[in-house]
Amino acid sequence: MRAGLIVSLVLVVVGTAYYFFVYRPRRPVTGEVAYVLPDSLLVFDTPAQIRFEIATLKEGDRVEILSRTRNWARVRFGERRVGYVELRNLIDAETHEAGERLLEETRQIQAQADGHAGNEVKLRLAPSREATEICQLVANQRVEIFERRLVDRPPSAIGSAAKVREAWYLVRVGSRAGWVLGRLIDLDVPPAIAPYAHELNMVAWVVLDTVEDNGKEVPQYVVADRVGSEESDFTHIRVLTWWKKKQAYAIAYVESGLQGYFPIRASSTTAGPIFRLRLVDDEGHKFQKVYELKDTITRPLGTVAGWESDALPLQATPRSKQRRGTVALTRSAPSAPEAF
Repeated sequence: MRAGLIVSLVLVVVGTAYYFFVYRPRRPVTGEVAYVLPDSLLVFDTPAQIRFEIATLKEGDRVEILSRTRNWARVRFGERRVGYVELRNLIDAETHEAGERLLEETRQIQAQADGHAGNEVKLRLAPSREATEICQLVANQRVEIFERRLVDRPPSAIGSAAKVREAWYLVRVGSRAGWVLGRLIDLDVPPAIAPYAHELNMVAWVVLDTVEDNGKEVPQYVVADRVGSEESDFTHIRVLTWWKKKQAYAIAYVESGLQGYFPIRASSTTAGPIFRLRLVDDEGHKFQKVYELKDTITRPLGTVAGWESDALPLQATPRSKQRRGTVALTRSAPSAPEAF
C-alpha cells in the first residue's frame, strides 16, 4: 500500500515536471520568424510522447513561432497550418540572413579547393569557436573551400595563456556556407594532379581554362602551395598545362617567395585566361600580381595596387624579361615533367 502511494507520487512529480519544462509554453511569441535548419523536418500535432506527423518541412522553409518550450516550438507554416517542431532545428531570422550573406559571398568567387569533413564538424557564422552554429556537417561530407583565416585560439580552449593561432576555412555545402576549423577538413586533390602534391603542401587548385583532347575537355590549373610559413595562405604557385603527346600535366611556370592570400581569381579574355594573386610585400602593402596564359606560356603582366581592383596593370613588364624568368623557374623543378 505504502509502495503504491510512493509510486503514485513519483508519477505525479514527473508528470508535473514534464508539463512545466517541456510541454507548457514558457512564453507566447508573436510574429517571430525562424527558418528550418536540417534538410527535412517533421511537424507534429503535439509535443507529447504520443504524437503524429502532420507535415514535413525542408531546409530554408520559413515559419512563424507562436510559442515555445524548452525543447519545442509551436509554429505556423504553409497556408496557416500549425504544428510543433523541435526548437533545435530552427534558426532565427538574423542567423539565417547572416548565413545567406556568407552564401552570396562564396558565389562571387571561385572555389580554391575541395575537401571533406573527417568527422562531424560544426559550421559557424564566423571563424571562432564562440560564433553561432549554423549546422553540423556529417562525417565525409564534401565541401568547397573559398577562404582561409588564422585566428587566435581562446586561452581557455588550450588550458594556458600561450598564444596559439588556428586556421579556419570558409566553406560551402550545398545551399549553406560558413566557417569550419581547417584541421577538421581533409583536402581532396583531383587525381590527375595528385602526383604534384606528393612533395609539396598543395592548398589550392583553380581552373584557368580547358583544352580539347580526343573529345574531352581537360582543365589546366594554377595550383598554390604553402611551404614553411603558416601565416600566409600560400607561398608558391605552379601552372599545370596539359601535354597531349604525353597525356600528362607539365609544369609550365613556377614562382616562389610569395606572401599570398585567397582567393586566387581566374577569368577569360579574348587573348586567353588571366589570373590574379593577392599578395603582401615585406612592408605589409597589399597588391595584386596579374598573369596571362597563352598556349603553354605563363607571363606576368604586372601589378595592381590593392586587392579589390579588377583593373589590368597599366604597363606590363617587358616580354623578354618575363620569358627569361619563366624558363629559369620552370627548370628549377627537376622532379616535374619537362615543360613544353
